[in-house]
Amino acid sequence: MIYLRLFYEFFKVGLFSVGGGLATIPFLSDIGSRTGWFTPGDLANMIAISESTPGPLGVNMATYVGFHVGGVPGGVIATLGLVCPAIAIIALIAGFLKKFRESRAVDAVFYGLRPASTALIAAALIQVCSIALMFHPATGPEQGASAQGFYWPAILLAAAVFLCLQLKPLKKLHPIVFIALSAAAGIVFQM
Repeated sequence: MIYLRLFYEFFKVGLFSVGGGLATIPFLSDIGSRTGWFTPGDLANMIAISESTPGPLGVNMATYVGFHVGGVPGGVIATLGLVCPAIAIIALIAGFLKKFRESRAVDAVFYGLRPASTALIAAALIQVCSIALMFHPATGPEQGASAQGFYWPAILLAAAVFLCLQLKPLKKLHPIVFIALSAAAGIVFQM
């Protein structure tokens, strides 16, 4: 039964998350709160791992959750649930591509999807910032934030990375360098 639920939940995510991997984050947050499969701290870890590994963000997160909930079969089923809507839609559109490309109605629909996609990505940004800068990863939202609601070590690390990215010689470095340095800082300071 858990496999059917995994497929169903991620099928919905794949069907409605227009805009790529970041647009899946609000849907994943909702899944976590409704099912109890993962906490906001787990979601932050999922984002970090999914961003650090090859492959699409949404697919990586679906695989992560599926594996966490149902082992290897769960990972496969959640991933299939996420990608099935896209495959079905592409299969339907492929036969009519020429007709759709010249349709004003389709152009209008895609024009209308732009703000929806932007809003989903903005919602993801707000949630990621909230998780990363306000919650201590080990204790969660109840004990991790200071009286003002901010987790200052994470904010200082984010500011340091931002400032480093403004320096011209550092802009040429590969992103993996910043990922490795941030991981090292997290280990050293046990953030």
